Order: sequence, then C-alpha cells, then structure tokens
Amino acid sequence: MAPSSYNAPKQPMILEIADIRIHPGKNADFEAAIERGAGSVIAQAKGFHGYKVNRSMETPERYVLQIFWATLEDHTVGFRQSPAFTEWRAIVGPFFAVPPHVEHFELIAQSD
Repeated sequence: MAPSSYNAPKQPMILEIADIRIHPGKNADFEAAIERGAGSVIAQAKGFHGYKVNRSMETPERYVLQIFWATLEDHTVGFRQSPAFTEWRAIVGPFFAVPPHVEHFELIAQSD
C-alpha cells in the first residue's frame, strides 16, 4: 500500500531534467530565450504537459529545466527527432557553455 503522502497522478508522467550551464554574463538573454523557446516551441509538442526553469543561487550560470511529458517517447522520439528540436536548439543553444546533461525520471512519491 502506498504511503498516505503519495497522491498518484491521474496519468503517469515523465519528468525530463536538463542541467544547463551557460556562458557568464548572458543570464538575462538566456532567460528570455528559454522562456520564448519553451513557450512557443516545446509547448506545441505532443505529450507536453508543462515546464519549470530554475536558476542556481550559488552558481548563476547554472539552470535546471524541468519538462513534464506524457511518455518518454513523446520527448525522445516525438520531439527530439522533429524539426521543432532544431528550432529549440537554435533559440537556446548559443548560450550553452557545454551540452546540457539530460535525464528522465518517473514519480515515486510526492507530498500532498
């Protein structure tokens, strides 16, 4: 039996986490670009269910992008293998100091 602090989502959801490092001094431009790219490009992808972007307080050039997908394949096949991915990378890619580290996660537990 699941603990009482776990509320199973109505649909299983995949969380993509991208650890992004940008070139110093480009924060404002990058933040505008990632919001524009996520809102206008990624948001149109099949299986997209929302995103969050956080900036590190200790390392201002480090960001964590969280994107919620219906399935792993919606990201890895439907989006990554589409022309939209090229469009997305054209918007945000110039800011990357190194390629982002990307992993996918499934929900195990959550608070109320």
